[in-house]
Amino acid sequence: MKTEKLISAQSGYLHVFLSLVFLGLGIYLFTIPNLLGIAAIILFVLHLIGFMVINPNQSAVLTLFGDYRGTIVKNGFFWVNPFYVKKKISLRARNMESKPIKVNDKLGNPIMISVVLVWRVKDTYRAAFDVNDFEEFVLIQSETAVRKLASAYPYDTFDDDEADISLRSGLEDINHELDTEMQERLNIAGIEVIEGRINHLAYASEIAGAMLQRQQATAIVAARLKIVEGAVGMVEMALEQLSKKEILELDEEKRAAMVSNLMVVLCGDKNAQPVVNTGTLYT
Repeated sequence: MKTEKLISAQSGYLHVFLSLVFLGLGIYLFTIPNLLGIAAIILFVLHLIGFMVINPNQSAVLTLFGDYRGTIVKNGFFWVNPFYVKKKISLRARNMESKPIKVNDKLGNPIMISVVLVWRVKDTYRAAFDVNDFEEFVLIQSETAVRKLASAYPYDTFDDDEADISLRSGLEDINHELDTEMQERLNIAGIEVIEGRINHLAYASEIAGAMLQRQQATAIVAARLKIVEGAVGMVEMALEQLSKKEILELDEEKRAAMVSNLMVVLCGDKNAQPVVNTGTLYT
């Protein structure tokens, strides 16, 4: 399989002088007159076709009658065979932001996902000849990689308790796998993936409301669990201190009532309303 072949070209400044010589000779021969002036003018025109400018981080792929002759990557002003077909390819880093696409995650939930890809051409031969349009190839293969990745993981671990990584919580691992997947797919086009990142991730509109309610309910349950754990610890500590310092002797019934009251106060949504007891302690 052919790969990129770097070549050098002749300086264009020397050939500017030769072009002026052909032009001057043609004009002189026309004034004589002499038919050789036509040949001199034709040489002048062909010479002009051979000039080319390569800007920084740009390349030119050269072919001669369908045969690949090489790639020029050095920037400057050059002259090449005027019969060469010159195709310029940028070597600069490029950004590509895909449109959000709807895919199903591992559990079949519809989600919207898009990526930002930073890439550049590494092998000009592959980019020019191994694929029809390398820019369109990057776009389509990126979307294909995103679809494959999204279908391999759940959106969140709320959906799959056995999942260690989810699209939402394991972004670093997901982005690393995305880079690897895209690089494997784009190698055929001579593309180097610099960075690939998920920049948009959400449930599809038809289930977004229901999933939001479920996430809120899960968060409330988790918060309540922490509150109950803390309240139990505080009640246990209060009873232990009362017993240790012999401040108050409580039978089982009064002990249960006290625990119940403390749990209501500590776990309630609203602040407790104090009640002043004007009788004895147990009335």
